Amino acid sequence: MSYFDRDYYTRTRAPRGTFVPSPVFFGIVAVWVASGALAWTESGNDTFNTFVFVVDGWLLTLCLHEYAHAVVAYFGGDYGVINRGYLKLNPIKYMHPFLSIVLPVIFLVVGGIPLPGGAVMIDHHQLRNKKWDTMVSLAGPGMNVLFALILAIPFVVGVDFLAHPVFWSALATLIWIEVLAAIFNLIPVPGLDGGNALYPWLSYDWRRGFDAVRPYAVLVVFLLLWQTRIAAPFYNFVFWILEKLNVPEFMVFYGLAKVTFWRR
Repeated sequence: MSYFDRDYYTRTRAPRGTFVPSPVFFGIVAVWVASGALAWTESGNDTFNTFVFVVDGWLLTLCLHEYAHAVVAYFGGDYGVINRGYLKLNPIKYMHPFLSIVLPVIFLVVGGIPLPGGAVMIDHHQLRNKKWDTMVSLAGPGMNVLFALILAIPFVVGVDFLAHPVFWSALATLIWIEVLAAIFNLIPVPGLDGGNALYPWLSYDWRRGFDAVRPYAVLVVFLLLWQTRIAAPFYNFVFWILEKLNVPEFMVFYGLAKVTFWRR
């Protein structure tokens, strides 16, 4: 093995423990499981348990969403994600405390729209080709889809959700959020994963246009979905998907009412 081969092996081989989840992530999972257990047994305050289960579950998927971006980037050629700590599921590594956690949670509980919360810095020049660049962008929403399908398994097999209504309504709300997040992120506008997936294939002029509106596009989309009639077909499509997964619409609204308890 030549010197350059050894150097390549050193740069591309992930050090021991690279893929071991961080204690912060385990903490998020522990809170989610505990709140789910409380909701299942209807111990304590149902509204509080539902709120914690849904919001903490969303924080959990923020970690998984960004982790998916990083893992695909790693296999696509950006080995720098190892040193950046993105492969340890540590939200602190790719999240700004306010922009990545506080603000998305506020948008979620106030407007019911899960904003993208984290961001991993990918060295796109290191990726092997445009296809890998696109796959990196699509990996995040793909994780939301996968998580939603896993959570929906009890509904698909026909669980008796009336036996533990608090838990199943919280789970239904979280599934709704995951589906909503996946579709929202796939909208082909700058700043969202759908737009980022198209970006490598655009001409130079189109890229300049994307870069110019990138800081504002996500907020504009949010306002359109929150305030105008454009929201109706968007949400109808989301509930159509939930119907195919056998997730009752009334359970979603029951859980969402507890998450946004101050609206009563």
